[in-house]
Amino acid sequence: MVEKVITLENVSLLEFLGVDNDNIKEIASAFPESKIISRGNEIRIQGSSPEIIRINQILYSLIDRYNKFGKITRDEVKNLIQTDDEPMIEEGQDEVLIFGNRGIKIVPKTPNQKILVDAVNENDLVFAIGPAGTGKTYISVALAVKALKNKEVKKIIITRPAVEAGENLGFLPGDLKEKIDPYLRPIYDALGDMIPSEKLRYYQENSVIEIAPLAYMRGRTLNNAFVLLDEAQNTTPMQIKMFLTRMGPDSKVIVNGDRTQIDLPNNQSSGLIDATKVLKGVEGISFIELDESDVVRHKLVKSIVKAYNSKNKDSK
Repeated sequence: MVEKVITLENVSLLEFLGVDNDNIKEIASAFPESKIISRGNEIRIQGSSPEIIRINQILYSLIDRYNKFGKITRDEVKNLIQTDDEPMIEEGQDEVLIFGNRGIKIVPKTPNQKILVDAVNENDLVFAIGPAGTGKTYISVALAVKALKNKEVKKIIITRPAVEAGENLGFLPGDLKEKIDPYLRPIYDALGDMIPSEKLRYYQENSVIEIAPLAYMRGRTLNNAFVLLDEAQNTTPMQIKMFLTRMGPDSKVIVNGDRTQIDLPNNQSSGLIDATKVLKGVEGISFIELDESDVVRHKLVKSIVKAYNSKNKDSK
């Protein structure tokens, strides 16, 4: 027998579980061979692996729906039980990409971010290039999560080169995961805004969402996946070629990078800059440029980026 525990966070238990736990009882009656126990903000599921996975999917779909609408009805529970699919992400009038945790609307906030979204919808390979704070990673992760929820892809793969401010991984403390995780923190933060923590853990444990250093992509074919390469300015030309040639059928790829934050040794050229030259004009590939007008962090970040851009222009 397999056991799974789901912790409900930031929800009204009455609105989610229903009066007298009616919503949970509805699920339990549909899966008589499994045992579902609701105690406080924990739901404990015991049963066979296939049923546990299905019950898990239903409960997380209900959590997503609660985050969006603030309540769950018994009819919605019945509908989810009767279908194998999660509900589609609905396109709102304000171009909502997804509803994140606690119902937060994630939308493109600038004209160039909207151009990026449109480019990803129209092309299988998109390069998003721009300075820090322009939302490259955040919008890309939102598009990946949307594609996963809408069953357009079967998994999300997010990767980045383990090169950061000249540091060498071999000299950092800890095992490989402990060495790599700090470099992937921005990606974890973005995913944490968009997917409940328990569901995100489930996705990672079952390789539905995979986050790994770029070196782990070698030799693979990435099929039916939404693939994101972050910090691409720190790849070499051979690394980015290796990555791009992993692209399999029914996949979408976004490559993010910032020309002003290259941390490679001086004798190495950036794979991102090389790719923009080599692949320019190739049909099916789109290059989107973001600038300081797209910065969505603190208002001072926009001024900082603008000041450094002016300095670089004056020094040429």
